[in-house]
Amino acid sequence: MSFQMKNRHARRVLQGAAASLFATLASVAHAGWDGLNMPEGVTVLSKKIYGLHMLILWICVAIGVVVFGAMIYSIIKFRKSKGAEADKTLVHSTKVEIVWTVIPILILVGMAVPIAERLIDIEDMTGVDLNVKVTGYQWKWEYEYLGQNVSFFSTLKRDSDAARQLGSGVDVNTVPNYLLDVDNPLVIPAGQKVQFLLTAQDVIHAWWVPAFGMKKDAIPGYVNHIWVQVEADKVGTYRGQCAELCGRDHGFMPIVVEVKSPAEFDEWLRAKQAEQKLADVAPNAPAVTASAAPAAIQQ
Repeated sequence: MSFQMKNRHARRVLQGAAASLFATLASVAHAGWDGLNMPEGVTVLSKKIYGLHMLILWICVAIGVVVFGAMIYSIIKFRKSKGAEADKTLVHSTKVEIVWTVIPILILVGMAVPIAERLIDIEDMTGVDLNVKVTGYQWKWEYEYLGQNVSFFSTLKRDSDAARQLGSGVDVNTVPNYLLDVDNPLVIPAGQKVQFLLTAQDVIHAWWVPAFGMKKDAIPGYVNHIWVQVEADKVGTYRGQCAELCGRDHGFMPIVVEVKSPAEFDEWLRAKQAEQKLADVAPNAPAVTASAAPAAIQQ
């Protein structure tokens, strides 16, 4: 084989290896993009926030392309090896200063308008269909459906709690949704606007479900508000955690939200109301029987 043929063969091998390497890197980059970018979420508000995020991102990308493109072009076109010489006569230009001051102001104002709209949306608590009071404790959550006579505590599920104990001998990989499951999940209807009134009983907590695109502190003696409206076709289970360091078991107070269709939610709510009513009546039954017994004896 001649020297030229060997060189051509070597080049083809190197080109093939380079193409394979670039293809692999491209696929890895594409696969990891979802983890790098902000998640879109499943609520009306989270999608608006995501849209704002992408708008600002592409504006920044466009600015970067223009600025760095001009820099790279100038470095290559006007380099010393090409005989370029510095212009020592242009030391000040009022017009240039006005241009590079006005353009950024216009860009910032243009960005501020959609940002202000999203901030107004976040604080818009009108048209609420359901109010839920959320109270943080060390280390659990209490949910109270205001006006519905339903309230319950939500704590780490027993299998996760048992597995996390030192020396338990349990393989945590065998526990479904380890440290991300609870005994009583919060249930809300899809397609309806739900307001959460957040507070705490002891220290500062933070209620955070990433898929909802919202996080808010729960502060003792203070009530914070957020609202969530899950899209009608996004029925399912969504998980979150306390996002404020609140003590020893901070990492063991997850949040689980089950989003049901309005009909399924109404059915669940009626069942929960009946269950709560029985729980409220049951403790009084023995006391009534005992108090009635002496009267029956006297007769």
